[in-house]
Amino acid sequence: MAKKVDVGKVLQAARSSIPLTVKSYTLPHETEMYLEEILGHFLREMGQEKLKDPLAYCLRELAVNAKKANTKRVFFEEKQLNIDDPNDYQQGMQNFKQETLDNINHFLELQKNAGLFVKVIFHAKGRDLHLYVVNNALMTRKEQIRIYDRIARSRAFSSLEEALTTVLDDSEGAGLGIVILVLMLKKIGLDEDAFDIDVDGNETIAKVVIPMSKVRLESLELISEQIVQEIDSLPRFPDNIVNLQKMISDPDTEITQIARQISTDPSLTADLLKVVNSAAFMLPKKVDNIVEAVKLVGMRGLRNLLYSYGTQKILGAETAETKKLWEHSYRTAFYAYNLAKNLSRKKEILDDVYVGGILHDMGKIIFSSVHPDLMSKINSFCHEKAIPSEIFEDLAAGLNHSEIGAMIAENWNFPEALVDAIKYHHTPHSAPQPYRDVVYTVYLANALCHVRDAGLGIEQIDPQVLSSFKISSEEQLKTIESRLDAAFAKESISHG
Repeated sequence: MAKKVDVGKVLQAARSSIPLTVKSYTLPHETEMYLEEILGHFLREMGQEKLKDPLAYCLRELAVNAKKANTKRVFFEEKQLNIDDPNDYQQGMQNFKQETLDNINHFLELQKNAGLFVKVIFHAKGRDLHLYVVNNALMTRKEQIRIYDRIARSRAFSSLEEALTTVLDDSEGAGLGIVILVLMLKKIGLDEDAFDIDVDGNETIAKVVIPMSKVRLESLELISEQIVQEIDSLPRFPDNIVNLQKMISDPDTEITQIARQISTDPSLTADLLKVVNSAAFMLPKKVDNIVEAVKLVGMRGLRNLLYSYGTQKILGAETAETKKLWEHSYRTAFYAYNLAKNLSRKKEILDDVYVGGILHDMGKIIFSSVHPDLMSKINSFCHEKAIPSEIFEDLAAGLNHSEIGAMIAENWNFPEALVDAIKYHHTPHSAPQPYRDVVYTVYLANALCHVRDAGLGIEQIDPQVLSSFKISSEEQLKTIESRLDAAFAKESISHG
């Protein structure tokens, strides 16, 4: 059973500058989660809760490395190899990873019997948070040189992509993980001086010092050159759509003129009729007249449909990854429309949330077409380290995908409501007041898709958004998602 965090004790330690220590001999997953929760309470008390994800990665990486160092000692001892002898070291490391993975419980038991521990200390000193990860297996000179080499190498990397595509020897624990750790610190505005590892007496101590007055999330203006070039080189909207947008904006244009213009594009005509005849409009009969369709959709709805249609024409669905992203986007759009219509009952935002749902991931779509291999590398690395992929997308591009999407949308003169739906669909609390309803709805629709696909829990969803939709329990959240899922499946069958 997982140990429960004593929040009062954590807060007292944070407020009184008392070191809080957690000691473990085997560091099971439950203890890792327990440490992460303590870190969250410290950061919340220090007003820097947004740093939890990058710092939780750093803490987990150091703790797991310390556990591996302990395992390495008992492994070498069992093999009767001298860890300080270069030849023995090379011989032992050849099979260390595989043998210990295959029989991890045996080696954990050995290190527990040998009294080898991992100790994590949280210490708030004024406005600085000190994190120490201590183990009592002394680091060898070779290991220390290797770690410092990784730190030095990480200076040369400006993004995750460079780190992932650099061939790093994975026979040791302190390889790519240390590079990512330094990139994490860089992301929050700190250099490698914030991290240190050394031997003191009979202990190896890894230390991260976070001066809260200096931390900042990396400037969103540091965009990877390739992404920027790709955005700049994207074609403008197709001429027929630009002309239609002008006609819609002109109050003197007749509906019949707009319908005639649409009819010149058979693909657009088919798309418009498909949307109007979808379950979203709930019409008593099928519409096949384009004039009637334009009347039913309305000028705002038509304008938004054109943004969606034009974007898909340009970005397309060239790879399996982009195809999957578009499928997710259509589900998000359907969920968003129905949330606004049936839950919050805000009819005035129906068009905006539907198109916002379709386009919310357009940055990820452009990202995957610019870096097709990188997306799969990011996904597998995040899965292995159990880290939210948004952090790594952010590192890889120097900018997160929602910012990239918003840049494209602004480039194509999208209305503000759509730009904000794209830009803030991961950070709804930052959305400007005028379009907060649209952003909240698209955010919740996207989250509900992740409830379905990735088992996202209520505690991982913005409480302000949940409150605005009067959702207060896991059961209620899952009921809403299952109803939307059933309705989406029904529509997919009827319009497939």
